Amino acid sequence: MAKDKKRFSNDVNIKNRKASFEFTFIDKFVAGIVLSGTEIKSIKEGKASLQEAYCYIFNQEIYIKSMHIAEFTEGTFNNHEPLRERKLLLEKKEIQKIETKFN
Repeated sequence: MAKDKKRFSNDVNIKNRKASFEFTFIDKFVAGIVLSGTEIKSIKEGKASLQEAYCYIFNQEIYIKSMHIAEFTEGTFNNHEPLRERKLLLEKKEIQKIETKFN
């Protein structure tokens, strides 16, 4: 039991530090993300990367593509696909603000 406490972290904060050096941020948004159970466990183990990830808007919803979340090591046949598209959760007015700036 003590082994699992060290393996999983409740303090999860994923950042792409390289992006802040290569780009100038105009706005910053805090978004939730729709995840499956095995994805949550992998993220708590610190096995997620935003290196190649980017977002796009489709039907007034924002999705993130190419975000890598490693397969859960103890997952079964229900394990997730590491590079699947995931929906980001933002307020409707924030999505509209992003759409008007980039269209």
